Amino acid sequence: MRNYQYFLTAFKKEYGNLEISKITSEDIMGFLIKFTAGQKQATKKLKYSLLRSFFNFIKDSVDSTLINPCDTSILRKIFRKAKGKVWTILDRDVVDEIIFKTDNDRNRLILELMARGGMRIGEVLKLKVKNVNGRKLILSDPKSGNQTEIVYIPKKIADRLRYYISSVKIEDGNSIFPFGYTRAREIVQNAGKMINVNLNPHDLRRHAATYASRSGVPIEIVSKIILRHANLPTPKDTLEKSVIRKQFIGLIIFIDKILGDW
Repeated sequence: MRNYQYFLTAFKKEYGNLEISKITSEDIMGFLIKFTAGQKQATKKLKYSLLRSFFNFIKDSVDSTLINPCDTSILRKIFRKAKGKVWTILDRDVVDEIIFKTDNDRNRLILELMARGGMRIGEVLKLKVKNVNGRKLILSDPKSGNQTEIVYIPKKIADRLRYYISSVKIEDGNSIFPFGYTRAREIVQNAGKMINVNLNPHDLRRHAATYASRSGVPIEIVSKIILRHANLPTPKDTLEKSVIRKQFIGLIIFIDKILGDW
């Protein structure tokens, strides 16, 4: 709804002085290129789809003779969905070799927390001494929007983490890894280069989930405990469906208002 409201309001501001039937494919092209400059292809595709759906709604509900100006081969080609990236799943032996060849204690811990604990690089960098409770790492303000989340790590890693904190003498409220994402990414990439592997931080988190799944861990545990995703959707999510239905009705009311003002 927010996407539609923002986007259609901008579109109306640009072309509200024209009759809708007079808006051409060239107008659509110019608006989309201007409005999506510098954005990812997926975002461009979304904006094109929103506008195409808007004109389809008009055709279905207001004027069946309307020709949708978005429905041209050139527009579909320019704003088509980007090809999905094929992810490389690293074998366990490869990840083990990368970790074991990393001599620096701090860097090895960063790799292990992602590869063994399924942590995101951002979560690793936010870790403070006060977040460490044995094998449990308590994440504050996680990506899920929850107040806290708990990451469970193997005992050997927990012991090494505790020893590292003690040896470096990090105070309770301070970050364990006090640097930014760029430096952390370099550490991960340099670790991969030791064995000629193109390695990115998320490859290690993905490895944690893949290895657990291949070892027989149920997908629900992988998703909710290791990766800490939101609840898996089920056919019984009637409340959520009801909310979506109300949002859709609100969207229709908004589009009607846009057309009425137009």
